[in-house]
Amino acid sequence: MEVFAYCMMTNHIHLIIRAKEGFNLSDIIRGLKSFTSRKIRKALESNARESRQEWMLYLFGSAGKFNKRNKDFQFWQQHNHPISLHSMEMVYERIKYTHQNSVKAGFVASTEDWIWSSARAYAEL
Repeated sequence: MEVFAYCMMTNHIHLIIRAKEGFNLSDIIRGLKSFTSRKIRKALESNARESRQEWMLYLFGSAGKFNKRNKDFQFWQQHNHPISLHSMEMVYERIKYTHQNSVKAGFVASTEDWIWSSARAYAEL
């Protein structure tokens, strides 16, 4: 998988990625979600200092019980919103859109100031 740009928001993430030849993008996203949800669950369960531990585990556990695709825990939503980018113009447009999310949300004044974004790397080019 090749990552072109990202912006992690408080309740979702934007990724511009490309699957390498011979790999299926849906499988990559499913694997990413599975891996990260297991790591997040383990981090929550092992961190007694996390003040929201009980509440978050309850929410993710409840969400998992109501979804037939899960055993007992759900961190990510089941769906995603892929957009196929067929030209470099479209890629650049989506990178700009992705980086602008933190500004539009009012978290920062400049895209480069959001530390959970690849915007700073693009500003240095």
